[in-house]
Amino acid sequence: MTQYPVSAIMLRDPSLLVGALIAEGWRVIGPKLDQNAIVYDQLINGDDLPRGLTDEQEAGHYRMVPGRDGRWFDYVVGPQSWKKWLFPARQKLWSATRRDDGFDIEAQATDWPKTAFIGVRACEIAAMAVQDRVFDNGSFADSAYAVRRRDTLIVAVQCARSGATCFCASMETGPRASAGFDIALTELDDGLFADSGSDRGAAILARLNAHPAQPRQRQEAQEVSARAAAMQVRRMPANAPEVLRAQPDHPQWDEVANRCLSCGNCTLACPTCFCTDVEDVTDLSGNHAERWRSWDSCFSVDFTYVHGGSVRRSVKSRYRQWMTHKLSSWVDQFGTSGCVGCGRCITWCPVGIDITKEVAAIAASGSEG
Repeated sequence: MTQYPVSAIMLRDPSLLVGALIAEGWRVIGPKLDQNAIVYDQLINGDDLPRGLTDEQEAGHYRMVPGRDGRWFDYVVGPQSWKKWLFPARQKLWSATRRDDGFDIEAQATDWPKTAFIGVRACEIAAMAVQDRVFDNGSFADSAYAVRRRDTLIVAVQCARSGATCFCASMETGPRASAGFDIALTELDDGLFADSGSDRGAAILARLNAHPAQPRQRQEAQEVSARAAAMQVRRMPANAPEVLRAQPDHPQWDEVANRCLSCGNCTLACPTCFCTDVEDVTDLSGNHAERWRSWDSCFSVDFTYVHGGSVRRSVKSRYRQWMTHKLSSWVDQFGTSGCVGCGRCITWCPVGIDITKEVAAIAASGSEG
């Protein structure tokens, strides 16, 4: 590994880093305030980053409110995840054009300039690793996804606080990222502690005109993450995979189905859900056709449609499939849980269903169900 003279520095604010990345030709994607929510979009400069704001989150509740003056990252995750960029909601796969002797089929090229994500939280880095197992797992590779992942620089932000719906500590996916990033920022009272996690991250930090971080500041950065973990009031039971595998007929499934709207909000907000539909479209002449892939949801009654009808017709069966796959059978498929504890499914559920409470209710009654 290449050794650089400075591995950790102190930044007054993130504008220096954002400006340097843009000057070096990176497209920078980061958090922005839009419609009173934190979204991920392209930054023109560091001033696009929200400042002095925090969020209020609870089951079925999200609000941006004034926070501590001068703080850049005092909120947690919003309605969007980085899945929006790495695994687009709608993507053309190929097109076909009629010729005299048949069709010419052309795969859709991947247009992905070198891109830096800034503001990536630990749970979101864990979610990217989960989706890697789906889209770039050795046996199967989505070439467009692989290009996006390869050509993306990850600038993490270590959480200094947890939202009320966060439960990443119990999933061992946060609130501090230990790998999967090129640069990690931790917001302290006297600035941003910036540490490198890769050669290219270290090279970028070495080119910035900033003071080396002191051992005291590194220790403070560790303490910030420990306090954020201690703030979490929700947790996922450790035996969730076994509990759900053993309780397919528990009465709690009926109870939650009576509240669930089957709207799919949880799957769309989730950073790991990957269900899709494929649509073929043609022009009126029949000379040109395209195949498009778009996000879908296992909460849709048509998702399991086969000749004769849908396999999962009831809300109960669809909710059970989603939660059991996410927390149990996902482990059998990919060797890890499909949940990273970000809490989005709780916050953005219109009726406030809490996945941690549903698992706990099934676990509490043991085999009685």
